[in-house]
Amino acid sequence: MIPVSTSVALREQVARRRRAGERIAFVPTMGNLHAGHMELISEARRHAPTVVTSIFVNPLQFGANEDFDSYPRTPVEDKAALETAGVDLLFIPEAGEMYPRGAAQMTRVEVPELGDILCGAYRPGHFRGVATVVNRLLNLVQPDVAIFGKKDYQQLLVIRRMVEDLGMPVAIMGVETVRESDGLALSSRNRYLAANDRAAAPRLYAILAESRGRIVAGEAPAAVERWAMEALRIAGFRPDYVSVRRQADLAIPMADDRELVVLAAAWLGKTRLIDNLEFRLDASTGAPV
Repeated sequence: MIPVSTSVALREQVARRRRAGERIAFVPTMGNLHAGHMELISEARRHAPTVVTSIFVNPLQFGANEDFDSYPRTPVEDKAALETAGVDLLFIPEAGEMYPRGAAQMTRVEVPELGDILCGAYRPGHFRGVATVVNRLLNLVQPDVAIFGKKDYQQLLVIRRMVEDLGMPVAIMGVETVRESDGLALSSRNRYLAANDRAAAPRLYAILAESRGRIVAGEAPAAVERWAMEALRIAGFRPDYVSVRRQADLAIPMADDRELVVLAAAWLGKTRLIDNLEFRLDASTGAPV
């Protein structure tokens, strides 16, 4: 694995592989890597012989009172894990390399409406920061395919919309959420959970699964959302939202929509957890398929 920290060195390494006729897959991360990230890298390897990964904790996607300073940073462990996973090229820039004029002066990329709902409503500017950094990374790496996890479902759709709208020649692939044996979605922020909160955390996914079952049984999405919010409160969460949406664009589903996703964001102690569950209804029976 070759580590580089400047855009000049990154482009030199990518160009060398392009001249050899290799396809390139890219996995952007903020580090503190876990098994979910390793699954993204495995998926990248299935799409291209050259895998590029980045580690950059992006200040633009953190709000004023969020956890940028305390976000877990484990560079030594991350490099060792990426080496073992067979990553070819690691881009580890400093903030000044990513934002040479300073973050406040950088051109911003915004995905309206899609970036303003759900988590975007509770974290104003978050998806603008995500779109801005991913746009810059994609332009620097110029991969054939970029891999993202479905746990951050809204983020995945924001990036897909940005790439489509800006005509960027890269395929965006989503990978299924990797979970602990008790259902908790893997996340770098899980390490914030106190012991009692960690014990309660799997209820988030369980409530999403029951929400799916209630919709399949014929309950109205709005009623299911209200039930799930109360169920989360009873379980000790402070929910921001539970919402049933259309998979393709996170619009509120119409009666004939079949490909749905139920999404939630909720706090346990000082930790904000997000999760989602996709499902497709059979057109004739309403049963999941």
